[in-house]
Amino acid sequence: MEDFIEFKKELLLSLIAFAIMLLVRFFIQSAIKKFSFVKAIDINRRKVIFILSYMIVYVLFGALIAIIWGVDFNRLSIFISSVLAVLGVGFFAQWSLLSNLTASVILFFNHPVRIGSRIRILDKDFELIGEVMDITGFYFFIKTDTGQTITFPNSLIMQKGIEILDDKIDI
Repeated sequence: MEDFIEFKKELLLSLIAFAIMLLVRFFIQSAIKKFSFVKAIDINRRKVIFILSYMIVYVLFGALIAIIWGVDFNRLSIFISSVLAVLGVGFFAQWSLLSNLTASVILFFNHPVRIGSRIRILDKDFELIGEVMDITGFYFFIKTDTGQTITFPNSLIMQKGIEILDDKIDI
């Protein structure tokens, strides 16, 4: 009987945690939508930020559920450290993936360049002028005045100087 009461308590706490997770997810979604509307950010760029923020919420929710159901922390810590070690090796081998995702988030929130902006990339070796066609989670697409479509990794865009020549969208 005592086990059944404990089970009901864990189930109730899990349902409450799930409801809180849905509320947090809703508030994050509405905040990102408001921010992207104010800054006139394209829907495709919003998707990347939604995915990253939801992933963080789901990981935290999973940890909360593990605490509620009484997972043995010694075993959990061994499991988490093993997973983090594998991820660390993978990210070290592919550090550009992580840096491009981070640059994508920075471009979303803090960079004045938007899709449709005419820009000049300032570089001593070559000068590139064109229109920003798309900004994805990993790449920055520019269509030059000569008709070429050029992609840059987002991390490289963060390192280059960019002059906004003619912005179609008022910021």
